[in-house]
This record gives sequence, structure tokens and C-alpha cells, in this order.
Amino acid sequence: MKVSGFTFLRNAQMLGYPFVESICSILPIVDEFIIALGPCEDETEYLLKQIGSKKIKIIHTQWNENMKVKGFVYGQQKSIALFNCTGDWAFYLEADEVVHENDLPKIKAAMKKYLNDPEVEALAFEYIHFYGNKNTVVWSPGWYRKEVRIIKNNIFCWAPKGLFFVVLENHKKGRYPRAVLTGAKIYHYGWIRSETQMNLKRQKIEKYWGKKPVTIDYREIDPKILKPFKGSHPKVIQNWLPPAEGIFEANPNHKLTWKEKKHRIALIIEKILGVDLSKKHFKLVKK
Repeated sequence: MKVSGFTFLRNAQMLGYPFVESICSILPIVDEFIIALGPCEDETEYLLKQIGSKKIKIIHTQWNENMKVKGFVYGQQKSIALFNCTGDWAFYLEADEVVHENDLPKIKAAMKKYLNDPEVEALAFEYIHFYGNKNTVVWSPGWYRKEVRIIKNNIFCWAPKGLFFVVLENHKKGRYPRAVLTGAKIYHYGWIRSETQMNLKRQKIEKYWGKKPVTIDYREIDPKILKPFKGSHPKVIQNWLPPAEGIFEANPNHKLTWKEKKHRIALIIEKILGVDLSKKHFKLVKK
């Protein structure tokens, strides 16, 4: 079994992504790691080379600056990296996602188990979204709780956005991949970078969605969806994490948006019915 890791990057250092830690978190279980690297104004490429792994393969790309529809340029860059993977499985990580070292054996076992199972096209992970600081997580149906990050590299597959995959049944019709849960987690750290870096990121990328950047204030969030983190962080990320004491404090007088009101109602329904109303970009295969 051969496993490819892959991602796409551009100005990752400048924008505060823990991209080195992300890549290193799965290097032990991949045979190659493909990076589609766009034009950078920082030391992203230098830091990639400093990792010093022969598994890493950098592909220099251009970004279509005229593509301003629904972030499709992200899908283009993700697909460039995917189409250069040569493994049986392709393991995608975004630059702010990290895998815990304790989950690596579990992930590798799942890849071996389902390698020759035609019913299973992908492997999905549970998500831990950190917010504001390392001690705080978000729990809301507005934040995806499960997502595919490993997909078989022998299926007719496309990545219309950075987040998910679409399997094409023919030239007219696509669907989400059939997946099983690995029982492993993805640790998502994008929302604990500094507000300065987050707002710089917004200034750099919102044009690809045809939007004007809106200034982010971390304190303006529904306080009820913030929970204390009680687990352990992956070893590879610990030196990157900004110091923090206690749970992140949101504005207690925050005015809820209509989406936040909708998510509060959804949380009540979830609690009563024992269901998960968060968005899923895969069809669960029960095994």
C-alpha cells in the first residue's frame, strides 16, 4: 500500500498557518507529500525545505486571479496537488489542520482494512475546531463535525472547493464519496492565529469568493457554542500554540446573527432527538 499526502499553500507563513506542523503530523504514515505552492511573498518555501524530508515534493503553480467565484481557485489548486499523487490513498490536510500522533496507527489500519473494499471510497474524520485560544473549542452544527480527508486515488474524483471532494459518475453528474469513519480526529487551529493574521488572510482571499473583506473580531461570537478543551494537543503543534489561560471570553453582549439563532435552535433539536444536524460532504457507509 502506498499513501500520498497532499495540500496547497500560498503565503502560509505570512497568514499564520501552522503548515509545517500540519505536514509533519502525517509524514510518518505517507510515502510522499505533494504540495501545490502558489506565488509567495514570504518564507513559506524556505520553511518547507527546512523540514528536510525527501518525501516532500513541491509543485510551483500559478493562481487564476480572475477566478472570483465561490473560492473555486482553491479547488483548482487542491486538484493540482491531488492529480500529482501516486499513492493508493490520497491524504489531504489543509494548512491549519493537524493529526494527533496517537491516531496515526488507527488511520493506517483503516487504510489497510478498506484498501480493496470497492464500497468504501474515502475515510472521514471527526473535527475539533479551536477558537480564540488553545483551551477553547466550538460545538455547533454551523461548524462541520465530520469530514473526508482521505480518498482512494483510483476513482473519478474532483475537488470543486478546498473543503470537500466530488466523485463524478459521468460528465454530467457528481456525488459525495462513500466513506467510513476512522475514529480519528482532525485538530483545526485556523481560528487561534492572531486577529491581525486572520484579517490579513481575509484581505488576501475574499476576492476569490467575489466578496469584500469584513474585519474579524474574535469576541463577536455566540458564547454558548464555546466549550473548554479537555484533551491533549498533538506534540508537533505544542511549540506553535500561543500561550493562554482558561477558556476564550466572547462578548457577553454579542448580538446574535440570524445564522447563530438558527444554530441555537438546531442545538436544541439535536439534544432532544439525539441527531447531528451539521453539514456532511460524504455518504456514510456502515461497516
